[in-house]
Amino acid sequence: MKVTTIGIDLAKSVFQIHGTDERGNVVLRRQLRRAQMVLFFGKLETCLIGMEACASSHYWARKLTALGHTVRLMAPQFVKPYRKNDKNDGNDAEAICEAVQRPSMRFVPVKSPEQQAELAVHRIRRRLMGKRTALINQLRGLLAEYGLVLAQGANHVRSKLPALLEDCSDSLPPLAVELFRDLYEELVQLEQRIGAYERRIELLYRGNPVCQGLGKQEGIGALTATAFVATVAHAAQFKNGRQCAA
Repeated sequence: MKVTTIGIDLAKSVFQIHGTDERGNVVLRRQLRRAQMVLFFGKLETCLIGMEACASSHYWARKLTALGHTVRLMAPQFVKPYRKNDKNDGNDAEAICEAVQRPSMRFVPVKSPEQQAELAVHRIRRRLMGKRTALINQLRGLLAEYGLVLAQGANHVRSKLPALLEDCSDSLPPLAVELFRDLYEELVQLEQRIGAYERRIELLYRGNPVCQGLGKQEGIGALTATAFVATVAHAAQFKNGRQCAA
């Protein structure tokens, strides 16, 4: 029997695949290790392949598309209703195989390596922002233990902490002063790294005419425009703006 549709449950090492023929009969159930994937699908007749949009899915979509297969990515929440039994790799692959054949299914466009790199810039910046917030909260909390209160916000802490430590150095234990200065230096380093990523985003914005077009809209700047273009890729796939926003 010719395999016409395959669902792949992606993993780090062992992938579960589930294949059906044109009548919907199950003709393929097996596990493949990472090193076997390209070899197996390279020998297989071209077919429709479904995967959940998750870690490494865009990489495998590009790989399998290059082999001639038609690859469709789906949001995991749209696949879940098609799982018939308990969650495991085999049932997940079967649900993916079923979901990819639905006429009303909405698919996630496959991202290029360049788009993934642009999104990585945003994700790293967001992680650094979270780390900065945690550092400021700890710093303000430790200062409050000594009756020293700084206003919220990175700008307030960065601009006022050196003078505060200078004024209160005689009333604070030497160890506390040393620790606060260490935290301040860490904050400055984080600010510098965040600024470097923001400059990268600005360069991406200036180098992309689509991003610049979005930037002309009220309330949209370099951050939003570059993140939107890298995430959505082709807005024409959506029926309307509401669906795109969702």
